[in-house]
Amino acid sequence: MFDTLSDKLQGVFKKLRGQAILTEANITEVMREIRLALLEADVNYEIAKEFVESVKKDCLGHEVVKSVTPGQQVIKIVNDKLAELMGTDEVGFDTSGSPSIFMLVGLHGSGKTTTAGKLAAHFKKKGKKVMLVAGDIYRPAAIDQLEFLGNEIGVPVYSDRLQPRVDIIASDAKAKAKFDGIDILILDTAGRFQIDTEMVQELITISQTVLPVETLLVADSALGQEAVAVSESFHKDLGLTGIILTKLDGDARGGAALSIRKVTGCPVKMVGVGEKIEDLEVFYPERMASRILGMGDVVSLVEKATEEIDAEDAEKLEKKLKSNKFDLNDFLSQLRQMKKLGGMEKILKMLPGGKALSKGNADTKQFVSLEAIICSMTLKERANPEIIDFARRRRVARGAGVALQQVSGLLKQFAMMKKVMKKPSIMNNAMAGMGMPSMPSMGGGMPAGGRGPRAQKKKQKRKKNKKR
Repeated sequence: MFDTLSDKLQGVFKKLRGQAILTEANITEVMREIRLALLEADVNYEIAKEFVESVKKDCLGHEVVKSVTPGQQVIKIVNDKLAELMGTDEVGFDTSGSPSIFMLVGLHGSGKTTTAGKLAAHFKKKGKKVMLVAGDIYRPAAIDQLEFLGNEIGVPVYSDRLQPRVDIIASDAKAKAKFDGIDILILDTAGRFQIDTEMVQELITISQTVLPVETLLVADSALGQEAVAVSESFHKDLGLTGIILTKLDGDARGGAALSIRKVTGCPVKMVGVGEKIEDLEVFYPERMASRILGMGDVVSLVEKATEEIDAEDAEKLEKKLKSNKFDLNDFLSQLRQMKKLGGMEKILKMLPGGKALSKGNADTKQFVSLEAIICSMTLKERANPEIIDFARRRRVARGAGVALQQVSGLLKQFAMMKKVMKKPSIMNNAMAGMGMPSMPSMGGGMPAGGRGPRAQKKKQKRKKNKKR
């Protein structure tokens, strides 16, 4: 979502790298470009103006560290100010009450129903007993969708298609949740087209009836500056406790994330980063600021790896590597674990400087072909790649929909990797990388015929001896 803003800011910082010192002249020019970048990203005008003035003051003040370059000084100040603008620290949920009631509100099409399911999955993973409530009675498809999501993640859904009053449905759901020992009750509500007075009054009635501990605005990040006006209006009527921004994986410019906290005083608590049920992340202002400035987010990557990668599987893999029994089944398992982390492109974007790699220097689509090739093999072939002769390679290539050379390339490189992994120093490095050995590049590096440089030299030497 922040790609355009990130590119523009990094372009601004490049101009400063050639400067020997920070002066009022070069700082003024840089601040002008930063302000334009923020405005193009749909950041509220007053907020952009205030942000730039604050950064300029710090750049020209005594707070600047004299031992680093001008570019580094400005990046550090902008990073701190961005984090401050978005809230400095992450804000958790209030889970007091029995049950804790979360009421989701927002405009029509903002993604409330999907977010309700994602939020339920998030808390279920943390060991909480969760129940969903279908409160969008004006759209039968929303009830069907919530019931489908609840079934998918194994969470009960309370609905009453015959009851015309949402406050009664919410009240009955609260009583059932209390009886069933539910920890968190998530109430989905009907969307509004802009601000509908009658519908807002309905929300006020529901809130007064069930007394939610969290009233969360689900806002589409593509709304830009309009998202700020919407959140202000909802906050005035309902007293919001937090905001969940959706569709951050799209082409939205990101202004909403940078403006909402400052204008409303309500923290952004979570962000939707994809369509899958697990694509809901806790919002960390400092980490988001680092991503925007191209410094990556290694902490979030490590946390996700810890959460997604099975420790028992990693231990088994370590034993196999040590005994040199690592086969294509294990390699396929590693590819799939990378997919759980969001794929190679997402992993690269979370590493410092990785954004440039994800754009072109790394062939992230290659992993899809690798998985297809391995899946086209039999279990016996995966366990013993050396039995895959020409006829088998041709069959695998047809099954995977790839060229024969790609199958041969995978097998040759895998054999080379197994030889390399026998070396103790390489083994130690692989273990340090969460049990995930790096695969050598599939393109080039191997002469025709599959022989390495040493084998080619030996062949040439034999030919010379025969001539003599």
